[in-house]
Amino acid sequence: MKFQKDSYYIARIREGDPGAYAFLVNKYRKMTFNVALQLMGNREDAEEIAQDAFLKAYQALDSYKGDAKFSTWIYRIIYNTAISRLRKKKLDVSSIDDDFTSSVNVKSTQSALQEVRNIERKKYLSEALNRLPADERCLITLFYLEENSVDEVCSITGLSASNVKVKLHRARKKLYNLLELALHGELKTIL
Repeated sequence: MKFQKDSYYIARIREGDPGAYAFLVNKYRKMTFNVALQLMGNREDAEEIAQDAFLKAYQALDSYKGDAKFSTWIYRIIYNTAISRLRKKKLDVSSIDDDFTSSVNVKSTQSALQEVRNIERKKYLSEALNRLPADERCLITLFYLEENSVDEVCSITGLSASNVKVKLHRARKKLYNLLELALHGELKTIL
């Protein structure tokens, strides 16, 4: 299915065609679900967050000015919805000590990863990513997997550019550390 520009569907909705919103939902559902999944950590909550976010976006569509891309705007709504839900749940997310990450040897970890078959590499990366705290997992997903720019990540999360860069740097170090431990068999049942 070939999609029109987002502005086309938004204009149709504003002109009284609520069915046009289905095209935007279809276009962004996979990306929004992935962001919600990274934040929430489980499929059921992620689906609920994505649905809530799309509903909120539809209800607030009149406030969308078009200053940012629609995808950035919907990401922001998903991010805020997920963070609000996490706060309500008062989830205790444990983080890895910064001291623990200072001993990471990035080059040896990358070399070891190159030796692992592609499928195994994806399993290691996925498991290590899932062991990161939700906010760091989300930043990694937004920046690397969804390929948003630092400015777009700032718009989505409400963080400053320098804060996003610092948090991404720390998250990468933690991810490399987890991968290094897994590759050397020191991380309990990573797979």
